[in-house]
Amino acid sequence: MKTVNKLFAASIEVKKSKFHSFLVPFSSFEETLNDLKKRHPKANHHVTAFRYLNEHNQIVEGSSDDGEPRGSSGRPTLKVLQGHNLINVGIITVRYFGGILLGVGGLVKAYSDAANEVIKRAELIEYKQVFEYDFSVAYDKTREIEYILKKLDVYVVDRGFGSEGIEYKIRDDIEKIKKIKEIL
Repeated sequence: MKTVNKLFAASIEVKKSKFHSFLVPFSSFEETLNDLKKRHPKANHHVTAFRYLNEHNQIVEGSSDDGEPRGSSGRPTLKVLQGHNLINVGIITVRYFGGILLGVGGLVKAYSDAANEVIKRAELIEYKQVFEYDFSVAYDKTREIEYILKKLDVYVVDRGFGSEGIEYKIRDDIEKIKKIKEIL
């Protein structure tokens, strides 16, 4: 599976209608949607589709046609996300109506093309599931652990200093966490 770690944008024009698509990490999906609605208040539609993994490792999907004919925009955008095997992402397509009706088939093609265009321009990265791990280290082992954390490029969420040593909370992929566990 693939994902993105920042926003990507692309635009297409179909029969004078403009389609501006934005591919975003799911963590910033709602914020980006609200921002786009403020930036594009005169847009006719803000069509959305998203896919993410929940806390039970299940894929959750959703879409919205935002006033377009039912099934003509959000669902086709979601199918593009599925086809590219993207996870923890959302696509928002802002449409400005150009005065020419596209019909349901034309809308399906236009929204699919807009989604494919933004994915084509995106820097896709391999998805790695992230886990948190808490552990304690005596003060005399701190230098060694800090060196290993830096060498493995592990994300340290928190360090708590206690009377016995340092309490670490790290967040990273399972392979890095396994290496830390082996060292401890």
